[in-house]
Amino acid sequence: MVGLLLCGGRARRFGADKLLAPIRGTPLAVMSARSLAAGAGRALAVVPSGARELREVLSANGCEILESAACERGMGASLAAGIAASRDAAGWIVALGDMPLVRAETIAAVREALESGAAIAAPFLGDGRRGHPVGFAASLRGDLESLDGDEGARALLERYADRVSKIVVDDPGIVADIDTVEDLRAAQRR
Repeated sequence: MVGLLLCGGRARRFGADKLLAPIRGTPLAVMSARSLAAGAGRALAVVPSGARELREVLSANGCEILESAACERGMGASLAAGIAASRDAAGWIVALGDMPLVRAETIAAVREALESGAAIAAPFLGDGRRGHPVGFAASLRGDLESLDGDEGARALLERYADRVSKIVVDDPGIVADIDTVEDLRAAQRR
């Protein structure tokens, strides 16, 4: 199982490289990477070409790194690049670099669902909101590799809705992404 950490966003609403912004002294992307590695067992970060500082901090924290020009085309393209770089995986847990509050236990539950035969596994809050990360079995490799642009895997979740294993968790981090400076301040208060 490979945890894919997508770190190719442009951070337009944040106004700076948010993935290096600290929460309690640790960059967002590093917090995300640590949880992903702990829950998935292996983490591969997909970063934009030339993102030297991001590459260095993630590598220093145990992430494998894939620098990809596909990040310029959006999340779907980044995801497809990560899948192509880890084709031998039994499945993938797709996490976002700007979601540092997801618990490792939640990621492990997604991994366990995939290992138990789920085609797609996703965490849900008790109120029905789906969050991240989402896990995909190797049987969906072709669908994932064909993604492009900025949509990500949302279309696959809709197309294969009947194959999604829903994992109910008590982890508000699954819906807490950092898009703005105010989001960062709120995360720092947690």
